[in-house]
Amino acid sequence: MLHDWGVIATAFAYIGLLFFIASRGDRMSAGERGRASQWIYPLSLAIYCTSWTFFGSVGFATRTSIDFLAIYVGPIMMIGLCTPLLRRVIALTKSQNITSIADFIAARYGKSQAVAATVALIAIIGSVPYIALQLKAMASSLETILSEDQA
Repeated sequence: MLHDWGVIATAFAYIGLLFFIASRGDRMSAGERGRASQWIYPLSLAIYCTSWTFFGSVGFATRTSIDFLAIYVGPIMMIGLCTPLLRRVIALTKSQNITSIADFIAARYGKSQAVAATVALIAIIGSVPYIALQLKAMASSLETILSEDQA
């Protein structure tokens, strides 16, 4: 279907765009950052909608028709309806200088390093299968895109 070089060039262009946006965000002044920060949490839904979610929701839709929308509607409702809770969590993370889920939970227990290490270890162990699913989905996508077979 597509040439290998085209897919590779597109991937590098996309990664370059992400680095450009991140670099520009780092150089923003405090006033500019304040206006832009209102978009951070709604745009973070893109992280939720990864390749695994995309492929999984398509498979789920073929089996359950409209029920697959819950995969997307749930997080959207969370962002929309739980804004006061999210604001409190954000304020807490800024005041306590919290940068990870391990720090967040450890702060609840007196900033215990043992609790933070345990939470970090659980998060790493829990992330490994998810990363494997992501890599499998990416490999499957590339195989489909680069396939020469015409069905």
